[in-house]
Amino acid sequence: MSYRTRANMMMIGVNVFWGMSYVFMKMGLNSLGSFTIIALRCLIAFFIAGLFFHKPLRQITRQTIGSSAILGFLLFSVFSFVTFGVSRTSASNAGFLVSLTVIFVPLLNCFLVKKLPSWPIGLGVITTLTGIGVLTLKHSFHMNAGDLLCIGTALCYAIHITLTGTFTKNENPIALGILQLGFAGLFALTCSFLFEHPSIPTTLSSWIAILGLGVLCSAIGFICQAIAQRYTTPTHTGLIFATEPIFAALFAVLFLHELFTFKELIGSVIVVAGILIAQLDNFLLKKRVHYQETLPK
Repeated sequence: MSYRTRANMMMIGVNVFWGMSYVFMKMGLNSLGSFTIIALRCLIAFFIAGLFFHKPLRQITRQTIGSSAILGFLLFSVFSFVTFGVSRTSASNAGFLVSLTVIFVPLLNCFLVKKLPSWPIGLGVITTLTGIGVLTLKHSFHMNAGDLLCIGTALCYAIHITLTGTFTKNENPIALGILQLGFAGLFALTCSFLFEHPSIPTTLSSWIAILGLGVLCSAIGFICQAIAQRYTTPTHTGLIFATEPIFAALFAVLFLHELFTFKELIGSVIVVAGILIAQLDNFLLKKRVHYQETLPK
């Protein structure tokens, strides 16, 4: 199994945890403010990850700190935009718009390398976006302030994915993943004191929510993302992230007792098909390399 395949499988595992985050967020918002939840999840993740992976932190450079601050601010923006966006638009519109990340990532990547995407990537993006639409759109589409915030979420997420792929090529991915959580937590904690009344969880459900968000969705999730992106491309990462609505729907059925309709099942199948189509890019690239190696010198 190649390093890229293992990295892609790791990213799918990360999306399982992030699918669970919607359940945890709903549990936490019953008693805690939005910025408070973001601060607690990020700071808990920062201290836990730092405890287990303290050796890479001993060798951090000024460049690593700067890169982590940038990624931390983008991460804080993602969490903030999606939290306030969902409160101002329908869940179906929010799911579709946040998933526009799969479009923004290849567009940003093409802009950076000044090259159009290959046909498998292009077809995979179109297919995946179609599946997301079938999976999440349930009512007529109307643009409002919440929709714009969700588009901002997708754009910040895409920039985060792209920059993570760039930074991890030259810097320690574990140190980068840990420090970005610390910076995101500090940004959120500052906003919590400015705009909310910060407090710690007081109920069992809120503690489960915060620990789930902090340990599974943040500590494990973002460190695995930073490691995996050293061995895969930003475009493939963005496409794999399109599976997040599927896992979110699955956990909503299991824990929130929401219905998963036939229409949503069809959408999930289309999303997976789009991801598989995009993986043809790797297969065709290997075929071209093998063919060139067999040509007479």
